[in-house]
Amino acid sequence: MRVLIIEDDRETASFLKKSLKESGHVVELAADGETGLEIGRNDNFDVLIVDRMLPKLDGLSVISTLRKEGNQTPALILSALGEVDDRVKGLRSGGDDYLTKPYAYSELLARIEALARRSSPEETETSFSVGDLVLDRLSHKVQRGDKPIVLQPREFRLLEYLMKNAGQVVTRTMLLENVWDYHFDPQTNVIDVHVSRLRSKIDKNYEVPLLHTVRGAGYVIRDGDR
Repeated sequence: MRVLIIEDDRETASFLKKSLKESGHVVELAADGETGLEIGRNDNFDVLIVDRMLPKLDGLSVISTLRKEGNQTPALILSALGEVDDRVKGLRSGGDDYLTKPYAYSELLARIEALARRSSPEETETSFSVGDLVLDRLSHKVQRGDKPIVLQPREFRLLEYLMKNAGQVVTRTMLLENVWDYHFDPQTNVIDVHVSRLRSKIDKNYEVPLLHTVRGAGYVIRDGDR
């Protein structure tokens, strides 16, 4: 996913960029409204994250201008203004979602992923495949080649999340927030244990491994060692 962050607070912008890149996304920054508008006009993004209060041109004006020009890229507005009238004004300016500061990064990530899904034809996807490994979300069945694989509920959620992000490095933080619903690190080896169990089920006795550890970064599921 390609994300444009229009945010004048350097610390906030730096944190968001680092976190989103760790989540496997491509990120560009703009520190004021005029620059953000120009970049948004001239490049294709999957989602815009727009601070409401910006120098040179405020965030709502950035979004409304893009909408008038026919740009329908989903936009998440960030603002310290959280009253109902403020949110309504933001949405009526062309914003697709509105998140009040302070916020949890996990919620921001979930919201922009939801915006991207709504604008993507892949939102109704009910199954995932990587190589000869297939996961069916409706029947909760997994098989590799012609061999069924029995997974515990947490193992299924883990594999589903990895396959949904196939080819992208999935960090420990992403797994904690999206598979375990933790918004903090409990400092246990729960992820390592489950990944090890999952690997033994989907990769053991197969010539081509699919689940790989990326040292110092996280895990990735992909077809082959590439």
